[in-house]
Amino acid sequence: MPRFQTVEVTEVLEERSGLQRFAVRMADGTTARAYALTDLVGTAQVGEKLVCNTTAVDLSLGTGGWHVVHWNLSRSELDLPGPDHIMKLRYTSLQADVGTSELEHPEATDRPLGGRPVVVCTVHSQMAMVALGFAHAAPGRRLAYVMTDGAALPLALSDLVARLRERKLLAGSVTAGHAFGGDLEAVTPAAAMGLAAHVLDADAIVVSMGPGVVGTGTALGTTAVEAAGLLDTAAARGGVPVLCGRFSEGDPRPRHRGMSHHVSTVLDLIGCRPLMAAVPDVVSSLEGVEPRAVVPADPRELLDRHDLEVTTMGRRCEEDLVFFEAATAAGQLAAALSSDRPPTST
Repeated sequence: MPRFQTVEVTEVLEERSGLQRFAVRMADGTTARAYALTDLVGTAQVGEKLVCNTTAVDLSLGTGGWHVVHWNLSRSELDLPGPDHIMKLRYTSLQADVGTSELEHPEATDRPLGGRPVVVCTVHSQMAMVALGFAHAAPGRRLAYVMTDGAALPLALSDLVARLRERKLLAGSVTAGHAFGGDLEAVTPAAAMGLAAHVLDADAIVVSMGPGVVGTGTALGTTAVEAAGLLDTAAARGGVPVLCGRFSEGDPRPRHRGMSHHVSTVLDLIGCRPLMAAVPDVVSSLEGVEPRAVVPADPRELLDRHDLEVTTMGRRCEEDLVFFEAATAAGQLAAALSSDRPPTST
């Protein structure tokens, strides 16, 4: 069950579209950190008292140590009009009308993907390396990001997406399902892929959940299994499905060392036969995928070139090189596949 506490804002640490981060004083006088999703609860300033959901931090879950602002006690009402009548976070106290781009661009969701590569990831950090690999191998081409609702729902929470947009490594974003805050909003991932292709003019699409994958350690008890349905959807919509392989040399958990059990579980559930960059060599003997030879660019050099820091489960690139190489190679593979298509006009 949730736990709430009242805190006081002592400092505004960061502000960007859809998000504020604060230093706060707890009721017992200790200091902590909190963030507000400003599209849902509005903004706050120093001295104001906020009601925060502290449950995840109290349980030591992977929220990065941040409490979540539920309401600002300085206001008696809040009116943030939406564009239409399509609600996300439906039937919760934070349900919000975010509209939907399907209604604005119905033709985009009906058109097939036209052979565009669709790279599907099982953890959020992979998508950043896919973007770096794609930009390295296909400068000038456009990669769009579709964020599912498998983990964090607000796109504003992704520091990676913010940094990638600043460096012009993404052409735009679409949030699908109950995820919200993208450049475009979609009710379903299938529609989101069409919007990415035909409204954002993407030459390729990378799809992943936001930060915070949930996993129980069991085969099916992880939000990573959404990748199976996403790959099948990409294939059915006329795209070229590419599975971003998850491999590790640094993960202490046996189920993720070498090839993660997430990969084999997704392949057990899938109907299509996705492509996968053959890094490491184990991919060439893996049943259920079509391997493509890719020599990965050095992810350390790409990260340095773009002044980016990406971690996976707290590990930096040099601590788990194969994880970063596999995701980089998936982006390079998407770039090679997109070269078969003429560049889209902007």
